[in-house]
Amino acid sequence: MKQTASIISTYTADVSGAASALFELGGMTVIHDASGCNSTYNTHDEPRWYNHDSLVFISALSEMDAMMGSDDKLINDIIETAQELHPKFIAIAGTPIPMMIGTDLNAIAKIAEDSTGIPSFGINTNSMHSYVSGVSKAFLALAKRFVKTDIKRQKGSGRVNIIGLTPLDYSINDSDESIRRWLLDNGMQAASSWAMGSTLSEIEEAGNADVSLVVSYDGLAAAKYLYDTCNIPYVIGSPLGHAFSHALMQALKDASLSDACSVPYLNQSTDNAHIVLIGESVYCSSLASSIAQEYGMPCRIICPVETEQKLLNKEDVIAIDEDDITPHLSSADIIIADPLYKPICPPGSRFYSLPSESFSGRIYRQDIPNLIDRNLKKEDKKL
Repeated sequence: MKQTASIISTYTADVSGAASALFELGGMTVIHDASGCNSTYNTHDEPRWYNHDSLVFISALSEMDAMMGSDDKLINDIIETAQELHPKFIAIAGTPIPMMIGTDLNAIAKIAEDSTGIPSFGINTNSMHSYVSGVSKAFLALAKRFVKTDIKRQKGSGRVNIIGLTPLDYSINDSDESIRRWLLDNGMQAASSWAMGSTLSEIEEAGNADVSLVVSYDGLAAAKYLYDTCNIPYVIGSPLGHAFSHALMQALKDASLSDACSVPYLNQSTDNAHIVLIGESVYCSSLASSIAQEYGMPCRIICPVETEQKLLNKEDVIAIDEDDITPHLSSADIIIADPLYKPICPPGSRFYSLPSESFSGRIYRQDIPNLIDRNLKKEDKKL
């Protein structure tokens, strides 16, 4: 029962993360699951659903299909729909039942591609992991399938691939536009934006960028692929807060003139830190760096979703389950997290709300701040 969340919510599942990553790119995403399960995605996980067209379908997997397999039905439905709608690609994402019955999503995708001529691929999600895993797999699949690797990197051009940008971390509060504007204000420009405010053709040309900016952990796998195949170095961090945005921009400019990758928020002192941030590792670590510089108050990170320990500072922890998170909050004076974490925070702590679309969905959407290159003291007088 350790993995049961009895008080707090759970994070968006990997299958929704995959759909979110591909939402704006003109493809067709098929979630292989029971009829009605797509309502979880479009109601709680996808804030763009009502103002942006996208081909996201459910396969309407039935009990009989699950028992007998019935892959032919899924394949025929995909082919018929694709021939009618002409998507730029077809992505097939899995859920628990396909995982348990051993559905080969990549094989189905190959049959669909052979029949339609439309690039197709499977994404091995299973709803047992967080959105971070699903976004990461989707972006890596995009990179492998579409990025032209014969393009020469434009070293020193200041062209930046922004990778890891989805509303599950950045909502629809113009954070994506703010990142692109921040680049322009500092003499750089977005070559591609994975995957808010960008097109598939821009992602195809990502190999002629100069450097990649990984703004959440789910963009790292694709950034590593571009580094290995196109020699494009990457910098990990997000320009949250005015202080850290300066350090991040310098790291980007250094990387654009070299082949070196970097994580500029690392090696920060977290000794005696009584501020705790809960959330995705790159987002929270970047914000913690600005808080430490602007307020002189070190912060610790609790990351409840997939990441790597080497991307966190010394006192930061990865704690996935509710029972693991709670003990790390006991000594915190200030806790910054999604409001749905408040019930497990110690009574004597001060709680500051930082809603996340991936945790509380649409409940606090209007309260999600755009902190890109902002002066934090002006944003929150109370801290």
